[in-house]
Amino acid sequence: MLFFLYTLLVFHHLHTKVENTLCRMMGDPKYPLFFKHGDVTIGGIFAVHRKETLPSFEFTQKPQHLSCSSVNMRDFRLAQTMIFAIEEINRSQNLLPNVSIGYIIYDTCGSRLSTMLATMGLMNGQEFAEGYKCNGQSPLHAIIGESETSATVILSRTTGPFKIPVISHSASCECLSNRKDYPSFFRTISSDYHQGRALAYIVKHLGWTWVGAVNSDNDYGNNGMAIFLKTAQEEGICVEYSVKFYRTEPEKLKQVVDTIERGTAKVIVAFVSFVEMGLLIDQLSIQNITGLQMIGVEPWITAKTYITQNSFHAMGGSLGFASTKINIEGFAEYVIKEFWDTAFPCSESDGNSSQYALSCSRYEDLLALKNYNEDVTEHRYSSNVYKAVYAVAHSLHRLFKCKEQGGCEKGLTIQPQQVVEALKKINFTIKTGDHVWFDSTGSVVALYEVVNWQQVSDGSFEFISVGYYDASLPPYQNLDLSIKKIIWAGGQLEKPRSVCSESCPPGTRKAVQKGRPVCCYDCIPCAEGEISDETDSINCKQCPGEYWSNAEKNSCVLKPVEYLSFTEVMGTVLVFFSLFGVGLTALVAILFYRKKDTPIVKANNSELSFLLLFSLTLCFLCSLTFIGRPTEWSCMLRHTAFGITFVLCISCVLGKTIVVLMAFKATLPGSNVMKWFGPSQQRLSVLAFTLVQVLICVLWLTISPPFPYKNMKYYKEKIILECSLGSAIGFWAVMGYISLLAVLCFILAFLARTLPDNFNEAKFITFSMLIFCAVWLTFIPAYVSSPGKFTVAVEIFAILSSSFGLLFCIFAPKCYIILLKPEQNTKQHVIGKAPSISLALKPY
Repeated sequence: MLFFLYTLLVFHHLHTKVENTLCRMMGDPKYPLFFKHGDVTIGGIFAVHRKETLPSFEFTQKPQHLSCSSVNMRDFRLAQTMIFAIEEINRSQNLLPNVSIGYIIYDTCGSRLSTMLATMGLMNGQEFAEGYKCNGQSPLHAIIGESETSATVILSRTTGPFKIPVISHSASCECLSNRKDYPSFFRTISSDYHQGRALAYIVKHLGWTWVGAVNSDNDYGNNGMAIFLKTAQEEGICVEYSVKFYRTEPEKLKQVVDTIERGTAKVIVAFVSFVEMGLLIDQLSIQNITGLQMIGVEPWITAKTYITQNSFHAMGGSLGFASTKINIEGFAEYVIKEFWDTAFPCSESDGNSSQYALSCSRYEDLLALKNYNEDVTEHRYSSNVYKAVYAVAHSLHRLFKCKEQGGCEKGLTIQPQQVVEALKKINFTIKTGDHVWFDSTGSVVALYEVVNWQQVSDGSFEFISVGYYDASLPPYQNLDLSIKKIIWAGGQLEKPRSVCSESCPPGTRKAVQKGRPVCCYDCIPCAEGEISDETDSINCKQCPGEYWSNAEKNSCVLKPVEYLSFTEVMGTVLVFFSLFGVGLTALVAILFYRKKDTPIVKANNSELSFLLLFSLTLCFLCSLTFIGRPTEWSCMLRHTAFGITFVLCISCVLGKTIVVLMAFKATLPGSNVMKWFGPSQQRLSVLAFTLVQVLICVLWLTISPPFPYKNMKYYKEKIILECSLGSAIGFWAVMGYISLLAVLCFILAFLARTLPDNFNEAKFITFSMLIFCAVWLTFIPAYVSSPGKFTVAVEIFAILSSSFGLLFCIFAPKCYIILLKPEQNTKQHVIGKAPSISLALKPY
């Protein structure tokens, strides 16, 4: 308990000691570049100079002040804009009517070290009376600056704990939108979240898929490039390389330039800060790297100092996003006369020298600009500074409870934190017509102008507006470009191409090259039966069942339908042989009819011979039903006609075989067999055998008849129109019955082949059946293995071959005797040495 009380007493003593401590400046103060007293004070931090020279740090004497050189015209104009806006407000009777605004403006020389010194100078103030105590309160009500993101991060993090509002005119990094880390930060420029996405959208809009990327190695460049790369990936844009450098790294800059020179991308996205871009342009000009289409960002795309005759060879035709240009009325005249007379510390007029201008030598390079104002209209950030000053003024106007007639309550003590809260609520329109308000992140709405570096007719260089980007509009409507107005890299009127691989035409698909970005691909032709009907297709589409790809593989066309037609060569040949068979059979029938009274015709039942010739004619004709486009009726006709006519034919042959065999059996003593197989029985047997086949065909057609079928299994590229069997059992029943009769006929004929006779018809029937069976035995494997219309051709060939075999084997020998050996066409010669069988061979 005693220890606890002792600890409390020690802390109380230390706290009392701190409160009574007098403020004492450590080291020499950094003096502002411009200064003016007022009832309220606004600080400003700008990089009025570009280069900073560090003193010698030998630790043998007190370090000298940092020295700056090389005027940064853009930031000098921004500082002038801030002073102009403050003076304009001080003269106003409507805004802070009886409250004067003062300013303290520091020059950071583009250095992080000087930024920190300037920040501490603004927060501390410059005057300390002896005995003043530190009260933790800043003399400032707001700070306007910095120009670059990294410097603004330093500024915001330093002032954040003190709740001092910082309003930047050009720090656009998305990282500054984090209200947790930067609760008192505001900006009159939109976040780079929108600019990074806009860069990807314009690249996509212009059809480029292969780009290089360069960024500053700082908060601005790294965050902005990350947003661009993410959006580019979403939009299908490939980045060949992404390199970065910082202004103090000449070796890295050289590597970046070498990478750009070696790269194949013709479009370069440069998310680069103002200073770094100047260094990059110098190197590109020195190494004479031309023909590259640059896509730029706000800090440099409208920098008048960078568009020169020398740089235009490398940078001509550059495109980029810039803040919208606003003409501030009276500013151009102000920077010529009034500024130098009233605000410049080292004016020739007496009484204008500031107490902080210890040496006017630091202002000599600025004095050289006294009569120059041609660049005023091109400094687009000036309007952002102008808006920032007015935003602070409107916040103070609200806090001072100003009224139109009664003025403001000047006695009120305004804390910086109150200004922060007031800034969140402002909503006003400045005299240029622009509406000013801050969103929840402290930013303004993104509205960019798209500018193009062009050389006009008089030889001068200008930033030509060629479109705009409005983030408040829906996607794919927020970018508007007048492409006809654009002059491209190298002064070309035709848009450059920047692709890793050329577009794949319809009929091909993209195949990504292994180990390379998705924009690098080969164009692979679509496979057979697949198409792609658009450019850069990722996959080929399969054609529907009855369709096939055309030769170009870019559309599906109906598959050609194939069947054995009358017009093709094979069909014509088969028709010829079929008709030839019909004609030959008809000639034989005519010959037999004319010689019907001769012994050789009368022998072995001439009636069966004529019936056989008739059935052979039908066999030849039925082959024609297999040719032509299959229809429902033709499919049923071809198989049934084939089955019935062949059974009729073989039945006749079988009847003739039985006649021969029975005739010789009848010569045996006591045999009375012929009375059981006379003409009537022969006719009945033929009819009975044929009726069985008719019954099989009727059942087949009734249960599952053949039908036209589009066969797409044999060939993928065409349709085989054929007759499906319907019932395979029905088909093989027909074929099996024919085979059964043929085998039976062959066996009987084979048994009768040795019977004595000068003209033993059984020999010829045996040979004809041998040919018939051989043809149909070879038909089966050929039928099964032949694809498409060749299946039909094989079947027709088998029909014709077997029909010609029967015709020639059975009737050719008889025709030979009738026509060439008429002397042998006698009863004695036919009977030969076997007179005992004369009764058996008695003609019917």
